[in-house]
Amino acid sequence: MKYLMRNMSLTFASGCFGGIINSMIVWLSGTVGITQLFGVAIAPHLTSTWLYQRIVWGGLWGLLFLLPIWKKKYFYRGLMGSLFPTLVQLLIIFPLQAKKGIMGVELGRLTPVLVTFFNFIWGISTIYWLKLTCDRSCDAVVEMNSLD
Repeated sequence: MKYLMRNMSLTFASGCFGGIINSMIVWLSGTVGITQLFGVAIAPHLTSTWLYQRIVWGGLWGLLFLLPIWKKKYFYRGLMGSLFPTLVQLLIIFPLQAKKGIMGVELGRLTPVLVTFFNFIWGISTIYWLKLTCDRSCDAVVEMNSLD
């Protein structure tokens, strides 16, 4: 139980870190006009409410890395882990909650591409932070041995 609680804490905190990195890149991309350059209307304001929600959700999504199926190398673990929040954003949040159409296309045709890219940044940030914070005593589920 001790290892499970430690691993849950590590993966949640790593997901929160990924949420911060992802949020800053989404915000910066909107602020400097990168998203508009691609014809996508994603330009959030940096507020504590917006940031807090994204950090908490990043942490919750980070718990995915507890699953024993994540035994691939870092890049692939981050990539595969990022697909789950991407699919939820594109297939549930945008069409049902935000009313922006399936895959958010009402925000721009390239919205799915940018959402996938931004969530990939979350996945990579999360998995590398997990690697940095995990020592030799971590459970086999969380411990990672190669940097590829």
